[in-house]
Amino acid sequence: MPKVIVFSTPTCSWCRKLKSYLKENNIRFTDVDISRDAKAAQDMFRKTRQQGVPQMWVNNQPIVGFDKIKIDRLLEIRR
Repeated sequence: MPKVIVFSTPTCSWCRKLKSYLKENNIRFTDVDISRDAKAAQDMFRKTRQQGVPQMWVNNQPIVGFDKIKIDRLLEIRR
């Protein structure tokens, strides 16, 4: 199983959609609320140079936004 980390905020609708999509596909993930974790927000920005959420790292490879095609490819989700 790949290591999946989701960077999100409680008010982000795309974050909720991403997490729902992962749950629907039985993908285990760690959710990091960057509104409460400044260090995680800095790490996220340092890696991608993007401040927006959602961001997701799959085995340390970043995906910015809810890019379903890239998510499906990296997580081998078949449609």
